[in-house]
Amino acid sequence: MIESLSKRIGVEFAEISLLQQAVTHRSYLNENRDYKLDHNERLEFLGDAVLELIVTEHLYNNYDNPEGELTAWRSALVNGEMLAVIAKGLGVEDFLMMSKGESKDTGRARQYLLANAMEAIIGAIYIDQGYESAKRFVLDNVVVKLKEILENKLYLDAKSYFQEKAQENEKVTPSYRVIKEWGPDHDRHFVIGVYLGEKLVAEGEGTSKQEAQREAAKKGLEVKGWL
Repeated sequence: MIESLSKRIGVEFAEISLLQQAVTHRSYLNENRDYKLDHNERLEFLGDAVLELIVTEHLYNNYDNPEGELTAWRSALVNGEMLAVIAKGLGVEDFLMMSKGESKDTGRARQYLLANAMEAIIGAIYIDQGYESAKRFVLDNVVVKLKEILENKLYLDAKSYFQEKAQENEKVTPSYRVIKEWGPDHDRHFVIGVYLGEKLVAEGEGTSKQEAQREAAKKGLEVKGWL
C-alpha cells in the first residue's frame, strides 16, 4: 500500500495518488492498460528542478566557498548514484511500479529508476504540500549527506584526483585493467584494478567499466593515504 511509503518518507499527502504516480515507471503502463494514473516522468522533471533549487539555496546561504566548489558539492548531492542510495534507504524500491522485464534488472537500470523516482517524489511533495514541505524533505534526506561527502571528498572526480596525486607523489600515470567481468549484456558487472606501473593498488566493482574505475580510484586514494 502506497500509504506505507508515505509514512516511511514522513509526508502525509492530501492527494496520495501523486505519490503513487511518482513511483510508476513508463514500462508499467505498457503492461497494465487499465492503470488509472500516468507515469512519473513529468513529476521527475519538476522534482529535478525543485531539488536543485533547494540544494543550491542551502549551499549559497551556508557556505562562502567559490562557485566551482559549490557546484561540485551540489553535483555530488544530486547525482543519480546518490539519489538511488537515498531512495533505497527510504524503501522506495519496494513500491516501484514497473514492467516484469524491468523488475528483473537489478543493475544500472534499477539505480536509474530509483534516482528518477526520488526526483518524482520530490515533485509530488512540491505539488501536494508546497515548497517548504519539499524543502524539509530534501534537507532531511539529501542535504544531510553533505557532511559525509565533504569528509570523504566524494565531490572530487576520483580518477582525476588519483592521477594528479600519483603523478605528484610517484611520478607515474595510473592505468586501469579489467580483472573480472560477468553477467548478461543488460546487467554486466566489472571488477577493475588500478595500477601504478605493474603494482595493483586497489580494485573497484561496478555495473559499468567507468563506475568500476571510479570505485578503484576511490579505494586507491584510501590505500595510498592521499585523501
